Formats: sequence, structure tokens, C-alpha cells
Amino acid sequence: MAGMNGEAPPAPTGNRAAPDRVGPVLFAQGGDADRDRLRALLVLPAGERPPKLVTDEGEIAPVTLAEEFGRTVHAYDFSLPSGTGGTYEIADAGHPVVSPATPDMRVAYVSCNGQEEGDLDRPIEERDAVWQRLADENLQNPFALLLQGGDQLYADDVLLCHPEVERWASMKKTERGAVPLTPEITEALRRFYFERYLITYARPAFASLAARVPSIMMWDDHDIIDGWGSHPAEMLDSPVGAEIFAAAREMFLIFQLAVRPGETPATGFDPTGTSLGTAIRYPGLSIISPDLRSERRLEQVMGPAGWRMLETAFAQTPKGDRILLMSSVPALGPRLSWVEFAADVIPGSNEYEDDLRDQWQSRTHRTEWKRLLSLLANWGESGRGELTVLSGEIHLATRGEMRLKGGGVMHQLVASGISHPAPSPGYPRMLGLLAKFGESPLKGRKIRIRPLPGYATTYAGERNFLVLHRHGIAWKAAWELEHTGRTEPVSI
Repeated sequence: MAGMNGEAPPAPTGNRAAPDRVGPVLFAQGGDADRDRLRALLVLPAGERPPKLVTDEGEIAPVTLAEEFGRTVHAYDFSLPSGTGGTYEIADAGHPVVSPATPDMRVAYVSCNGQEEGDLDRPIEERDAVWQRLADENLQNPFALLLQGGDQLYADDVLLCHPEVERWASMKKTERGAVPLTPEITEALRRFYFERYLITYARPAFASLAARVPSIMMWDDHDIIDGWGSHPAEMLDSPVGAEIFAAAREMFLIFQLAVRPGETPATGFDPTGTSLGTAIRYPGLSIISPDLRSERRLEQVMGPAGWRMLETAFAQTPKGDRILLMSSVPALGPRLSWVEFAADVIPGSNEYEDDLRDQWQSRTHRTEWKRLLSLLANWGESGRGELTVLSGEIHLATRGEMRLKGGGVMHQLVASGISHPAPSPGYPRMLGLLAKFGESPLKGRKIRIRPLPGYATTYAGERNFLVLHRHGIAWKAAWELEHTGRTEPVSI
């Protein structure tokens, strides 16, 4: 409902008001043998003069990415020496940054930064306990990159941002086209996403990391709303549904890809902006992040633009590069066809349909899943370089292996979630039971889900993050679990 002056009311933000100042937040832009390219975001009250950013190359003035809701989002483009890193200064504070091109280098991977309901109502010390552990570790042994693999926001509260959006969400999915879109709804949606990013980025543990460790981010469903894309077209393409996606996409571009809305990221591959996937490269390392949400529908994970992006990114990867592929939902997982069959026939279980459809292993996506696995296997068997899949989404930690022809192994490492509460014990037990049956859709390439080193069950039901360590050309991975602590490393 509009206010007395005709403006949309502020979106609800739980018990935390959106701050006027956020940042700096660093974003990785790739690098070469000479320099690592970076972009820093800084949010200030509208009209306040932004400071200069200072590096070894001199003073850097910002450009404006957005001016919204009484704030201005500034962006600074700069570089630091490749192979050694350096320090940048802004607002009288210096921030050291490690180069991803150093021989001894560490990368952190996180996902699922929130919960579906009441995310802002939790005490921050509890909510961000694992984030704080990661931030403290960075101060002792710095990371070169922070990979964020999906659900950086839990934005499901957007459905409470306006009475008409609440009414839309309460209707049957196939009938939601009956709710008309108004300017007040549009503004309420845009304000919600904008301010939720400010709240998320201002949290102390994240802010400490984000100022020192460049991020690479790719969204998943909760950055929009739960299950986005795995719902009927009547819901997705309704006037309000389409505007939810448009508002989420606009703010994703600003706050996760660090570009102006309407611009194509320099690290992207689709000039039309249909797919927002990226590939960010450093000497010997390529981080490829396909967009699994922009074109998702009940019958597909990616459309033509998404597949073109992914296949082009692989084709252009230099020989010898280690590829880290961020697949927001696991590329290797247990057989789900039996579960989907049960959901079809058991009364009341259809509420889980969108969760099952979200997975590559859904029977609906089997052809696409085989296409993805073929792309990965062909790379792994080509001798062009090593490949590791990084995934999240399932609120558990685990790992997977796909045996390749010729005796090689492709590893998948799953870390989820950094702040989402651990699920009930029955959930990892059920997935572990399904994993025992295996699922190997490509002939001669068996897939197996494996427990973490020293862990009693296939899936670890604790909050967690992943640490990748490159020493020379050797890579290892270990998980930090909230209660169990650090696992033994796995060679990948």
C-alpha cells in the first residue's frame, strides 16, 4: 500500500535497519603476469563526496554505479602487482591484498548465507559464527580469493515487502497473473533488494573479509526467491513475478557482479545479458561460474545463452589452467528419480517439487545433466588441464568423484552453508542412503559420493566453509566444520 505521499513504504528488514555506509567490498576482475585487476564498491549517503582510493599507481577516483534510496554506490577500478599483491588505501585505512598468482595461495569457498525465515532476527554472533571464524583465519593466513557460490542473500522476505506482493504469494501459482503490477510494487521490490544487500555487506565478519579478499560471486534461487525458475510459467511470467526477477537481477548486477544495470560484465560472455555467467582468469587458473537461474524453467536449467557461455568459457580456457567450476547446485549427486516419483504419488509431498526440480539430477533435467557431465569429462580427459567442481545449496558438506576414462578422477567439493542452520539429522541420512545406489549417466564414468576425511557419514550436517590450497602445482582441499573443526586435506 502506498504511503500518504504516493511512495511505496519501506521494505521490511527485520530488526536491522539498512545502513547508509558500506564497504569497501572487493571484486576480482582477473589478472595477468603483471597486474591483478580489482574493483571496489563503496556505498555512501547521497551527496557525500567519495574519497580517493590510493595504490602504488597513484590516486583513483570512483565512478557511480547507482544512486538509489538516499545512497550512492561508487566503484573504483584499480590493480595491484601480480605475484606479490599489495595494499590499497581508502578513507585513511590500508587494506593488504594477496595475489592469486602467488605459487602458495589459498582460496575460500562459501554458500548459503542466511535462512528462509527470520534471517535478520537471529543474534549476529550466532548467525555469523562461522563467518567470524573465516574472517579470523584470514587475518592469520590470508586468502587470495573468496568464492561465493550462491544464495549470498536469503531474500525470501521480499514477498512481505508490499501488501499486493503478499497477496500474490498467497495465491495458487497458476493464478498469480491476476495481480497487476503497480509503480508502488516496483519500488518496494527494488528497495527491498537494495537494502538487503546493504545489511548483508555491513555485517562485521563479512566486512572484514570483503575489504581484503576479492570476491567472485554467482547467484542462486534465494538471491531472488526460493526455487526461482523451478515454478510454473504462470507464476514466473506473471507481472509481479517478472518484476521480482527484474529487481533481483538489477541489484545482483550492482552488488554481486559490480557493474551498472544494463552493462555486461567484462568477465561475461553474453552481450545480450540473458545469461550472467562469468569466467575470471589468472595465470594458470580459471574460475568459471555459469548462471543457473536466469533462463531456468521447469524443463531446463540453462537456455541457449547459458550453454553458449559455458561452452565458450571452456573452449577459451588456456591449456594447463586449473578450472574451478562454480555450479550453484551440485553437478554430482544421488539418484533423485525415486524421490520425485514418491513426491508425485504421496499426498501433500508436491510442496517439495521445486526443490527436486532445482537439482541437475532431476529426471526432468537428465538430458542437460548428461550434457554438462560430458563437457566436464571431455575436458578432464583432454589433457588440457585439471578441473574441480565447487558446489553448495544443500546445507551440508560432502564430496564427489567421477572416474574418467584413462584413470583420472574429477572431484566435486560441496560446502554449504556458511550461516544457514544445519538441517535435522534425518536429512543427511536420507541423502546418504540415496548416494549408496550411485548414479552414473555417462557410460564408463562412475560417480560416487564420498564422506569428508574422517567423517562418519557421507554428508556432514554442520555449518561449514571450504579451503583450497595451491602449493606450486599441487592442490588440496579441506573443510572447516562448525563443531568438528578442520578436516584432513584431500588432494585434488
